Amino acid sequence: MNVRTEFQKELEQLHLHLIRMGGVVEEAIDRSIQAFEKHDSDLAQSVVDNDKQIDDLEREIETQCLRLLLRQQPVAKDLRAISTALKIVTDMERIGDHAVGIADILLRFGEHPRTQTIEHIPLMAHIASSMVKDSVNAFVHSDMKVSREVIERDDEVDHLFHTIQQEIISLLVQSPENADEAIDLLLITKYIERIGDHAENIAQWVIFYVTGSLKDKQII
Repeated sequence: MNVRTEFQKELEQLHLHLIRMGGVVEEAIDRSIQAFEKHDSDLAQSVVDNDKQIDDLEREIETQCLRLLLRQQPVAKDLRAISTALKIVTDMERIGDHAVGIADILLRFGEHPRTQTIEHIPLMAHIASSMVKDSVNAFVHSDMKVSREVIERDDEVDHLFHTIQQEIISLLVQSPENADEAIDLLLITKYIERIGDHAENIAQWVIFYVTGSLKDKQII
């Protein structure tokens, strides 16, 4: 096997590991959202328990990227592929951390139904989750169109974040005795907003990989 063929084979393996990590991260988000909607502590705990798998995958992919850089000395688009993988894996790991952050808060809630309901939180969560799925698919297929759609949807998440902030403030005025719960709901909303930001970042890195440019928007 010549050097170029070996390099391409290792790049394909890197690609597959990123897809695998994307699937694990998507599952963590889905479970945290379901745990929120169903008041399910067991589901929330499963998100926390599986975080090590995401961390292990991050380290494995970073090691693979560094090995490729040191051994193969890639140029041009190959170098972009590796640097993009390093950036994407960081965003994926942070998305996983935010899913765990949501789960940790839900474990504090326990099995008891929340006294306060914010109708826009599930909608915001599902949009952010769809952004993560679509950004990973955009990476898999080097799809510029889907990447730009993900970037545009981040505005929806930001708008909902500000709407929910106002809803929580109104609830605090009406029920100041539930301030702790309101703060937890606000933290959950912030975690969801950050998940959307990192999905947008992944979409931006896909555009960088395809074009070599990061003109659309500044990476967060």
